[in-house]
Amino acid sequence: MFDQLKLQRPLLLGSGTIIFALVTSLLLMPLATTWVDEWGKSKVERRLMEEEQKPSTVFPLAALPPTARKEKLLAIAEQPTTSLDRSRARYLLACDWIEQYEGGLALRQLDALEKSYLPLAPYILLKRGRAQELTNNPQQAQATWEQLLKEHPDSPAVVEALYALGRYEPQYEQQALTQFPYHPRTLDAAHEKLKNDPKQLEFIRLLVKYALDDPRTEPLREQLEKDFAQQLTPQDWEAIATGYWQTGKYDKAATAYGQAPASPLNRYRAGRGRQLKDKRSEAKAAYLVMIKAFPDAEETGLALRRLASLSPSSEAISYLDQAIAKFPQEAPDALREKAQLLAKQDGKRASQAWQSLLKRYPQSEAAAKYRWEQAKRWSTAGNLLQAWQWAQPITQDNPNSSLAPKAGFWVGKWAQKLNRPQDAKAAFQHVLARHPQSYYAWRSAVQLGWPVGDYNNLRKLSPQLTPPPIRLSPMAGSPAFRELYHLQQDWDARRLFEAETAQREMTVAEEFTDGLLKLNRSQYLSGINQIWSLKQKESPQAQKDWQALRQTQTYWQALFPFPYYELITKWSKANQLNPLLVTSLMRQESRFEKKIRSPVGATGLMQVMPATAQWISQQTDIKNYDLTDPEDSIRLGTWYLNYTHAEYGNNTILAIASYNAGPGNVNKWLGKYGMSDPDIFVEKIPFRETKGYVESVLGNYWNYLRIYNPDIQALLRR
Repeated sequence: MFDQLKLQRPLLLGSGTIIFALVTSLLLMPLATTWVDEWGKSKVERRLMEEEQKPSTVFPLAALPPTARKEKLLAIAEQPTTSLDRSRARYLLACDWIEQYEGGLALRQLDALEKSYLPLAPYILLKRGRAQELTNNPQQAQATWEQLLKEHPDSPAVVEALYALGRYEPQYEQQALTQFPYHPRTLDAAHEKLKNDPKQLEFIRLLVKYALDDPRTEPLREQLEKDFAQQLTPQDWEAIATGYWQTGKYDKAATAYGQAPASPLNRYRAGRGRQLKDKRSEAKAAYLVMIKAFPDAEETGLALRRLASLSPSSEAISYLDQAIAKFPQEAPDALREKAQLLAKQDGKRASQAWQSLLKRYPQSEAAAKYRWEQAKRWSTAGNLLQAWQWAQPITQDNPNSSLAPKAGFWVGKWAQKLNRPQDAKAAFQHVLARHPQSYYAWRSAVQLGWPVGDYNNLRKLSPQLTPPPIRLSPMAGSPAFRELYHLQQDWDARRLFEAETAQREMTVAEEFTDGLLKLNRSQYLSGINQIWSLKQKESPQAQKDWQALRQTQTYWQALFPFPYYELITKWSKANQLNPLLVTSLMRQESRFEKKIRSPVGATGLMQVMPATAQWISQQTDIKNYDLTDPEDSIRLGTWYLNYTHAEYGNNTILAIASYNAGPGNVNKWLGKYGMSDPDIFVEKIPFRETKGYVESVLGNYWNYLRIYNPDIQALLRR
């Protein structure tokens, strides 16, 4: 049971496997010893290769407070034989001593450590210099950092050494600013410079170009436009525009893109930004300029479709025909949009467009949407055989469509009603095999009789779970980054990773790793959303990489983490709730952001409205509370979720719908649609937000179950 979960932490995933990449890189580095065997490998390299598959005993200790891990680390550090874990223990101890201003003790652990711990050799020199400062030896510290510059000129740690040396000789800081403008340490230095003189164009430009997502950059973009417009280059305008675009300031982005270098993407965004702000005539004019300047660019096909949406019907069809004829990637959606326009004026031509879509692009998302619309129409008319026949091809022709799991499930439901049990069973099994992450996989599992909980008993279950690891393994980054990451030297690890990825677009693996770094800093909203958004990557290679990534357990554990599970366990048990259901609702409500506030005032992890919290307070002994406090939010939210279940006879679908839309609306829908078939009820919920909310919460529940419950994992493997 969840509340009986043994939370002893397993060894970190990947703690042994990272050594392979580490050793490979070591072969390209200077040897730490002159002793070389007949295979050309040093003793150190040999030992590392022998330890390649060994799990680390140090990485789990990194999760403990320094006082709790000191004795165990000392025991490992004092082992007579050199090993990778012995080096890790010495480094971690040194870091702890430096944090406690014990430079002498740190120096003992760091002595000659770079010879046996090659991946972190630059960082060992960094730490040694700091320890020497703490022992009042600034000249030795400077000499050590000079040694780092000489021996590891390509390491991002050089930047940290330059800024450390810059405290003594200013020219080193200028060298860092000049050679490494993209480095996060440089960006921090630029912000410090602007505090003293906020009109230094050099540093404003640097931050606008390299610190796009930093909230501190937003006013700098505005300052560039206001105070330095005459001095800006087209490249400056492109940096300004890209920053606005990435932060959702589309109107401002459109204006800036108009002064950026003339490229298809820049000109497309100049139009799209205005369209998103409902400046229709300006958007249309911008699209026309773009199409004329770049008639063959990939973005032009999409621009033609956008232009059609802003134009009268006859003119729009002309633009859509151009997209259909010249841009295959846009043709399916253009055909769909053309058919929808023709349906209002020429049914025969509309039918021809639909048939062309199905014949020429049967595997497109546009074709899947049309098929599903027809399936729903026939289902509403009571012709389930026609509905089945329209939906079934989606499961085969459009396996990657967002509609595929839904179509597969309803193929099964309609087959049941048509007395075709084998077809129904095959459809449900197909959904579970091809779309195991979907809400409809849960509904399919219910139809197959799996022990996953249904709408009428889910709240009382307490599933067995395998706890997640302390820290998921990154999918990218240098061996040095991985070592720092698993040693939980998060400040150094994050700075190193940012430096490694700063000058180019990140790969899928790197964006995933960046998302993990955010999760580790409790930035759950941005971390989960970043990892989730990887599926929207457009390039074929990125899609291939994402498909490979989502086959890993690490990917799903990152998307469905377990923060606050001790508090969730406590208050779920107190309110007789399935703790996985509470976790799932919390993930949907807040993405585990404890201080988040909705536009209407819902606050905290469980997004409780202040008025609701006050009402709960009057019904209970909960008198003093803070909605941004995790325990108070979970306590109030679980009480209210228990209340909504009690109001609807422990029907979880109705309880969740009421949590989102209120009991008045749910009672109205019950009176209108009934609850004889819960799947039909969910489909008929008229509030799009609430329908999506119910499916998302219960989809979350299913994902937590399939990721962490060994019994369901076994069923899915059959």
